[in-house]
Amino acid sequence: MAISSSRSTLLVILLLLTTFAAFLLPSSHGAHNHRGRPRTASHNYRDALTKSILFFEGQRSGKLPPNQRMSWRRDSGLTDGSAMNVDLVGGYYDAGDNVKFGFPMAFTATMLSWSVLEFGGLMKGELQNAREAIRWGTDYLLKATSHPDTIFVQVGDAKKDHACWERPEDMDTPRSVYKVDKNSPGSDVAGETAAALAAASLVFRRSDPNYSKVLLKRAIRVFQFADKYRGPYSNGLKSVVCPFYCSYSGYQDELLWGAAWLHRATKNPTYLNYIQVNGQILGRVQSLHDYKGHADNFICSLIPGAPSSSTQSTPGGLLFKMSDDNMQYVTSTSFLLLAYAKYLTSARKFVNCGGTIVTPKRLRSLAKKQVDYILGDNPLRMSYMVGYGPRYPQRIHHRGSSLPSKAAHPAKIECSAGFGIMNSGSPNPNVLVGAVVGGPDSRDRFPDQRSDYEQSEPSTYMNAPLVGSLAYLAHSFGQL
Repeated sequence: MAISSSRSTLLVILLLLTTFAAFLLPSSHGAHNHRGRPRTASHNYRDALTKSILFFEGQRSGKLPPNQRMSWRRDSGLTDGSAMNVDLVGGYYDAGDNVKFGFPMAFTATMLSWSVLEFGGLMKGELQNAREAIRWGTDYLLKATSHPDTIFVQVGDAKKDHACWERPEDMDTPRSVYKVDKNSPGSDVAGETAAALAAASLVFRRSDPNYSKVLLKRAIRVFQFADKYRGPYSNGLKSVVCPFYCSYSGYQDELLWGAAWLHRATKNPTYLNYIQVNGQILGRVQSLHDYKGHADNFICSLIPGAPSSSTQSTPGGLLFKMSDDNMQYVTSTSFLLLAYAKYLTSARKFVNCGGTIVTPKRLRSLAKKQVDYILGDNPLRMSYMVGYGPRYPQRIHHRGSSLPSKAAHPAKIECSAGFGIMNSGSPNPNVLVGAVVGGPDSRDRFPDQRSDYEQSEPSTYMNAPLVGSLAYLAHSFGQL
C-alpha cells in the first residue's frame, strides 16, 4: 500500500488548469461539446459511476448515517481519538484493513474533489452522492486539524492491526493516535491535507457556502503550518507510517500541490508567486511556462509509437508501472489524460511528441481504453470493479467484505479467528460494490486470491480519480 508517484504529474496538470485559467472555458460548457450524437458504448459507464461512488460507503469509519446504502456495514471506531482526548471519529479506512491513515485519506479527498470540479457538471443524480463521499472525508480532516500547528495523521497501530483479521465493527487492536506538530513536522501530509480542504471548498462553494468557508479557512492555516515547519512526516513517525505510506519522494511536491489548490480556491496571487519561487527551489522548474513542457513530456511518454514513449503495458493493453496496486497508477493516469484533453480543447492546443501530433481526441481514446480494460475489456474478460459486470473478483483482500456481517453473525469474531476465512477459497460474503482492486500482473494474470494484497486489495485512492473519468465517459456516450 503506497500512493503512486504520479503526484508530480498531477501537480503539473493542476498548475496548468489553475495558472492558465484564462484559456479555459467553464466546466459545463464547450469543453464537453466535442461529441456529436452519442455513440454506442460497450460499457454502462453510468452504472460503473454509481458503483464507484457507492464503494466509499463501505470504507466509512464512525457512526453511520440513516441513509447508509452499504447495509452490511455497521458503526465502528466510535472512540477513535480518545487516546489523546480528541474526537477523531469518522473518516475512511484506506483499504482492506482497519487503520485510518491521514495521508491517503487526504489524497483521496483531493482527487474526489478534483473529479467533481472537472466533471461534476455531468454527474446528474450522482453529484450529491459524490459530494457526500467528499464530505465524509473532509469532516474528519477538519477534526484532525482542529488544533493549530498540529495534525493527527493516523489512528490505529498498523502492524498490530495487520496481525488480526477482524471486522472494523469488532476491532480490539490499539487505536493509537499519531500526530505531526512543530517539533515533529510533516510538510507532506500537511500539504496534502491543505490541498484536500482547499479543493473541497470549491466543491461546496455554491451548495454549502458556510461549509466551504470553513474548509478554506482551515486549508490556509494548515498550509502555513506545512510551509513554516518543514520536514517529511516519516522522519518522526517512521516506525508507524512505514512501509505503508512512507514519504519516499520528499515533501516538496505536496507543498507546491497545496499551494496550487489554494491558488485555485482563493485566486490570491501570493500562492501563484509561491509556486513560481518555490518551483525553482522545490521542483527545479524555472518558470510557470515550464509546466506545460513537463506535462507534454509526460503525455508523450504514454503515447504508443511516440519517439519518447516509455510506458510499459501488459499484452492486453493495461498501463503497467508496479506490481503492487498498479490500478492506482491506471486510474490516476486516465483521469489526467481526460483533464488534460479538456485543457487542450479549451485552449485550442495539442501536444507535439517529437513531430507526432497528439490531439485531445487521442488522449481521450487512450483514457477510455484503460477504463474499458478495468471494466472487462481484457484477456480474462474480468471486471476489476467489484459488483460491475458478470465476472469480477470474488475474494478481495478486505476484512469487512470477507467476514460474515454483523447481521449474519452478531457474535464477535476474535483477532486471529478470521484468518481461517482469510486463507480459504470461499467467496467474500459481503460484496464491496464499486471497489477497484490492485489488478492483474504484467502478463494480464489475476489469481483472485484473498491473501494476495498486491493484486486483490482495493483502496480509496484507486477509486477517487476513476469517479471523474466515469462521469466523463457516461456523459460522452449519452448515458447521463
